[in-house]
Amino acid sequence: MAKMRAVQIPKPGGPLEIIERDIPQPGPGAVRIKVQACGVCHSDSVVKDALFPGIQYPRVPGHEVAGVIDAVGTGVAGWKAGDRVGVGWHGGYCGYCSNCRRGNAFACQTQTLVTGMTSDGGYADYMIAPSTAVARIPEGLSAVEAAPLMCAGVTTFNCLRHTGAGPGDLVAVLGLGGLGHLGVQFAAKMGFHTVAIARGTDKEPLARKLGAHAYLDSAANDPAQGLKKLGGARAILATVTNAEAMGAVLGGLGPNGVLMVVGAAGELPVQLLSLLFGQTSIKGWYSGTSADSEDTMAFSALTGVRSMNEVFPLERASEAYERMMSGKVRFRAVLTTGN
Repeated sequence: MAKMRAVQIPKPGGPLEIIERDIPQPGPGAVRIKVQACGVCHSDSVVKDALFPGIQYPRVPGHEVAGVIDAVGTGVAGWKAGDRVGVGWHGGYCGYCSNCRRGNAFACQTQTLVTGMTSDGGYADYMIAPSTAVARIPEGLSAVEAAPLMCAGVTTFNCLRHTGAGPGDLVAVLGLGGLGHLGVQFAAKMGFHTVAIARGTDKEPLARKLGAHAYLDSAANDPAQGLKKLGGARAILATVTNAEAMGAVLGGLGPNGVLMVVGAAGELPVQLLSLLFGQTSIKGWYSGTSADSEDTMAFSALTGVRSMNEVFPLERASEAYERMMSGKVRFRAVLTTGN
């Protein structure tokens, strides 16, 4: 049987190791994807360190996948060999309840697949995905450009379009890292009055280049007061993983404003009276379905939103992962297979 390369985690906390295994065959309702690129996401640490229940090892991580369908299982409609597709974190749904069909896998009472966690992901030459997990890659996006949009991209894009903000509204993006640099671009292209918030004056030129109309240095000044002077934010997209930094911007929300949390952090200090009298709110958001991923990629192709990537060959997956975890990657790491 034909063989392929795969990078697996052999056991909880184990190293990333490259192995050779049989090329898998798609079952009913599934497609096989010849992987061309796969993003290396901080959420891959959930698999490596067994932070998600039910992960079986060995496991191939990777949920920012871009490639080409090369085989189709029985019962699959609408997809054929040669189609350019991506697969994200939401790896298909059971169909038995409304939660998973809305992208809320954690609320699903049965079995929602999570790419690279409950099923093998894209750190490989080939992978299998349910047809419900597949998103079409539009012309104008390369595989390397598309891959990070399957998690970092859809998370920020999908979050921003559910804030309730409209064109011209003040929307702030907290953080200019792997998520934030995409969030600023999406916010600006959506027509929001975009404010980037980060530590240090050195990040302002990048924020302006990405489309921010204003920049607030949170190390030098109170970011909440800065937002208030600008009229108050209709929404703040919090991409950082620091709860204190999130708490510091809460006071910058305008009436009926919302803090959208996409960065995993600890306990958030909240003054409940400020929420009450300001009619403001805090909402968590993550990822989206394959349909949301298609929307994200279509919008990116149309408007020129692009992830800034460091690219590594598949055999250097361990190096790419370590650079990502240490914060040395600016801004996303992407593996390529040469397919």
